[in-house]
Amino acid sequence: MENWQKDFWEMMHTLADEVELFFVGMTEMVDTFFEFTEGMSEQVHNTIATEVDQYLQDVEPILEMYWEYDDLTGDGLDPGFPYSVEATTEKNPACIGCRHYHGHAYGGNLLVCGMHPSGWEDKSCPDWEQEEF
Repeated sequence: MENWQKDFWEMMHTLADEVELFFVGMTEMVDTFFEFTEGMSEQVHNTIATEVDQYLQDVEPILEMYWEYDDLTGDGLDPGFPYSVEATTEKNPACIGCRHYHGHAYGGNLLVCGMHPSGWEDKSCPDWEQEEF
């Protein structure tokens, strides 16, 4: 075999050995990285789980007080917050189907509409207009 062919094959073997060493080193680095991230994720998980448990223990008495208060107040509606009231045949019958009907209670006070804040006493309101859909 000629000298250059022998040198070529030696160079190819050296290259193959170096490539193999490179991949072995990369595999070791990847394994080390995964071990590190696994350890970190366990620490983060344990820390978060501990903090969430502590938070729930801190919040539990507050929630119990809230539910007890809610039981005392009845239906759970806070009259301080606005809520809707539908016009019925018993209350505000002249407003059923009217486009001006507002029907929200603020602080326990019902605002029927802008023209008649307390509603209309008769069965037909002079300002009644068909509700648009």
